Amino acid sequence: MKILVDADSCPKLARELVLRRAAKLKIRIIFAANHAIPVWTEEEPDKPVAEMEICPNTDNSADDRLVELAEKGDLALTRDVPLAKRLVEKDTFVLDDRGRVFTKNNINELLSLRNFTVGLADNGLEFERTANYSKKDFKTFADSLDRLLTKMLKYPLQDTVPLSV
Repeated sequence: MKILVDADSCPKLARELVLRRAAKLKIRIIFAANHAIPVWTEEEPDKPVAEMEICPNTDNSADDRLVELAEKGDLALTRDVPLAKRLVEKDTFVLDDRGRVFTKNNINELLSLRNFTVGLADNGLEFERTANYSKKDFKTFADSLDRLLTKMLKYPLQDTVPLSV
C-alpha cells in the first residue's frame, strides 16, 4: 500500500498531515506535480521521506503519472474528479482534501455534476466556487483520512472496505 498525492492543488496543511500519517504508519508516499512542491526530503532527517515526481509541464502529465503508479489498494488524494474516476477504476481508494471519499458508487454522479458546472462556466454563467480551505475542511479531511487508513489497514486483502466515512 502507498499513498499518492495530486500535489498541484493539495493544501499545505493536508500535505503535512498526510506526511505525518504516512511516517507514523510506515507507508510509502509519492507526490506528483508539474513543479516542485515543498515536501520533506532526506536532507531533513527528523522528518519522514517523501518522493516527489516532477512531471512534464503538459496537460494531465501529473494525473497520468499518478494513474500509472496506482495499484489496487493504494490511497490517492486529489480534488480532480476526472482523475478520481480514473483512480477508482483501478480499485484505488480516493479521498479529496475536504474529506470526500470517491467510490464506484458515487464517482459517475460527481463527475456529471463537475462537467455540468464546467459547462456553465464555459458558457459564461456564474456559479459558486469552493471557499478557501478552512479549519473545518481540514478537520473533516483529517477525520476521513484517519478512518479510511484505519479501515484499509484492517482489511488489506479485500477488494473494498466498509466506507462509512
